[in-house]
Amino acid sequence: MKILRGLNLDVLYLLLINNNTEMSFPNTRKYPIAWQYAICVGLVMLISGIGFYFRSLIGYRVVALLLLMGVSVTAMLFEIVPVLVAALFSAVIWNFFFIPPLFTFHIDTPEDVLFFILYFLIAFINTVLTFKIRDAEKKAREKEEKDRIIRLYTALLNSLSHELRTPISTIIGALDTLKENGETLSERDQAELMWVIGKASDRLNREVDNLLNMSRLESGMLTLNIDWCDIGELIHHVIRKCREDSGKTIEFHPDDHLPLFRLDAGLVEQVLYNLILNATQHTPEGTTIRIQVSHLSEMCVITISDNGQGFPENEIPLVFGKFYQLPGHKPGGSGLGLSIVKGFVEAHRGSVTLENQVSGGALFTIRIPAETTYMNLLKNE
Repeated sequence: MKILRGLNLDVLYLLLINNNTEMSFPNTRKYPIAWQYAICVGLVMLISGIGFYFRSLIGYRVVALLLLMGVSVTAMLFEIVPVLVAALFSAVIWNFFFIPPLFTFHIDTPEDVLFFILYFLIAFINTVLTFKIRDAEKKAREKEEKDRIIRLYTALLNSLSHELRTPISTIIGALDTLKENGETLSERDQAELMWVIGKASDRLNREVDNLLNMSRLESGMLTLNIDWCDIGELIHHVIRKCREDSGKTIEFHPDDHLPLFRLDAGLVEQVLYNLILNATQHTPEGTTIRIQVSHLSEMCVITISDNGQGFPENEIPLVFGKFYQLPGHKPGGSGLGLSIVKGFVEAHRGSVTLENQVSGGALFTIRIPAETTYMNLLKNE
């Protein structure tokens, strides 16, 4: 069981932590502090300039409201100190350029004095309250994210406990039977038990490989081993492996005129294996799986289709996510296969898409930019 030593739960935790980074807004608090000061003060100056140009139309009290709005916007985006500086700066500008008499810090009427004090207090209170609300929201999001990670981690461990325990139990049971009854078992029974052990070992190895491949993607340690590749021969090799795992019909008619492509053959083989195995496992009996390859605009284009039931339309955007499993399908797998497909294809600067065919069934399309050459040219090289 040496293979299980590669299964490090720290790797799983790394995967979970990185699972929710797709949809996030720019964190303006991480901008350099000088930029934050410049943006906050610049926004106040911009509003002041516009207000000064239209002061005869809108009046200085409306300008105060516009300045408060600008301070509120900066309070939602930046750290508290630059925003407090912007609030103080806006109060000074409003007094000097807008409150009569203009271009002085003197205020004539008690009403304007009170209005200026209220402006100053509202600007500062608004800044502090907005900052505290942002902090409270951030803590709530962090707590929600931790809860989500714990739920996802638990679900993954439950899935893995089944996926790893089942083949291990199969292997141990078959080995025990061979040890205890080896002399009495017929050669046919022994061969069948050995076949069962081989199948369970392949399944175990596949799950551990998926985990290790995903850890390579997440850690950024994936490096491509680019070389000339006969894509037709590669697909034939993958088909032979998948046919051993399923009785489904797999059709592939190679194009003898296709060039050789410069690819990482190992990664592309894993991509094709995951997609074809996924099709064999999750389509009904009698399904035909078709594979096609073409060379289009300096791209290697591979399509894998079937005439099964396809995917629910609302689930299609989710299928390449980590740990995703289609609802209603038979249990099995860690939900990493399609996310590894996406990662390996994107490592080639390519893309993979999924759509339902009008005639029924799913269609995966892989597009990988690659150099090409023909066999006779390669021989001359």
